[in-house]
Amino acid sequence: MLTDKFNRVHDYLRISLTDKCNLRCSYCNPVDMPKGYFASMPRMTAEEIDRIVSVFVKEGVKKIRLTGGEPLVRKDAREIIERLSEYPVELAISTNGFLVHEYLDTFKLAGIKSVNVSLDSLNREVFFSITKRDEFNRIRDNIHLLLKNNFHVKINMVVMKNINDSELIDFVRWTRDFPLHVRFIEFMPFTGNQWSGEKVFSYYEMLQLISSNFDFMKLPDEKHDTAKKYFVPDHKGTFSFISTMSEPFCVGCNRMRLTADGKMKNCLFSTNEADILSALRNGRDIVPLIKHCISEKKESLGGQFSSIYEIVDASKINNRSMINIGG
Repeated sequence: MLTDKFNRVHDYLRISLTDKCNLRCSYCNPVDMPKGYFASMPRMTAEEIDRIVSVFVKEGVKKIRLTGGEPLVRKDAREIIERLSEYPVELAISTNGFLVHEYLDTFKLAGIKSVNVSLDSLNREVFFSITKRDEFNRIRDNIHLLLKNNFHVKINMVVMKNINDSELIDFVRWTRDFPLHVRFIEFMPFTGNQWSGEKVFSYYEMLQLISSNFDFMKLPDEKHDTAKKYFVPDHKGTFSFISTMSEPFCVGCNRMRLTADGKMKNCLFSTNEADILSALRNGRDIVPLIKHCISEKKESLGGQFSSIYEIVDASKINNRSMINIGG
């Protein structure tokens, strides 16, 4: 069992398969990324991911989520999914939905039941302004394809003030007729994404806006939940809030991250990384590295800032860009 000094058990591993993506979302990619640029970090092979996962599973990991970048742009994504499906874990994936139609059968064969899809607008023009790609219709169609095939679908919407905050009502309305689980995510600071506290549309502001249009009820929170969940009576779906900036949920954190280049992060905002891949390639036992990384985990937010987000100075946060960490 992987336990930190705050007695938090870590049994959930998020693995970034690649830092490449076929969208160019401003909150994820550095805004100064050259046009047409594709990131190219050295990355773990499918066989190395398999070997690393075997160790984490022996140490108590019960859930694995594949992320990116966009995990499905990796040419051997299908092989990786098939390999990891052999482990006694809950396997899930986060995607932008662009290639979902090509992987539906792979998901089913691997036993994947839950798919998170990033979608920051229901307006084609706004979607294009955020992603720099005119693929809204294709992604929306793939979301409905997932629903038709009985997947549990979560929609991740990063809410940015004066950009897409006016669409919260439309997203909640979408849950009326479809069993979608929309998650409104507060805008978080990462290297190069031009974050500022003024751009954060907080959990409380979201609640207030939605309450002016809907009567809703709170759903119970579980120990490791990152999202505060609600539903509108008679709606088929739910909505929730990931309040990283205004009301962090670090006390119940059970998550670890493995970047595409094989570095382990004990927190999304951690400053330290353990070089798991180099140790593996050098024939070293990676268990001590994993345990040491967990032992260094800070109580909250990587020890880098407080939940008083209005006073956070993003320039002083030491971290990678979101696309280099993994969603």
